[in-house]
Amino acid sequence: MSTRLVVIRHGETEWNRASRVQGHGDSPLTAEGLAQAQAVGKRLANEPFDHLLSSDLGRALQTAEAIAAFTGNPVKSDARLRERCYGVAEGLTRDEMAERHPGLHPMLWHTNPDHPVPGGETRRAFHERVGVAFEALASEYAGARVLVVCHGGVLANLYRHATGVGLAETDPIPIPNAGYNALCRLDSGWQVEVWADTAHLPPGAVPVAR
Repeated sequence: MSTRLVVIRHGETEWNRASRVQGHGDSPLTAEGLAQAQAVGKRLANEPFDHLLSSDLGRALQTAEAIAAFTGNPVKSDARLRERCYGVAEGLTRDEMAERHPGLHPMLWHTNPDHPVPGGETRRAFHERVGVAFEALASEYAGARVLVVCHGGVLANLYRHATGVGLAETDPIPIPNAGYNALCRLDSGWQVEVWADTAHLPPGAVPVAR
């Protein structure tokens, strides 16, 4: 039995615009981010969904509520869909990290997936958490069409989990705000149908910062 998931990154936030690390920290959507959420909501209104799930972090919930206004689905929050915890880096820009925690910035996206980040998750622990979460969702909602609103890091690791791209691979995975991504969980494994589709967004409205 297959489960189809359409997975959306939240709209642009104030911290995205300021290039601040978010993680489990939070900031509200910008006006552009809300417009992105509404634009993807209009697109999703043409698809039937059985469930609408969202990370329990504010930026994802704000995006999900904007989408729900078009799809009519109630929003169910799920902490398993949270962004990676970046510990002491959360809320900081690269320059602020360099001042307060010298050497921290390279540690956040270090190619060694087990490199520790003070107070946060390693890349490997986060990757494993995302894989477990989506396998569980595919099982819990077997046979359903599920709409999920989450975060850039979650999407990147879902893509790695679904396609087998290793953690040591450093090529960037495109994760635009409010981009459209669709996957199926089949008995034989994951199938990526669409990735990083932004046809519904205004030209130039594709910020990529975490």
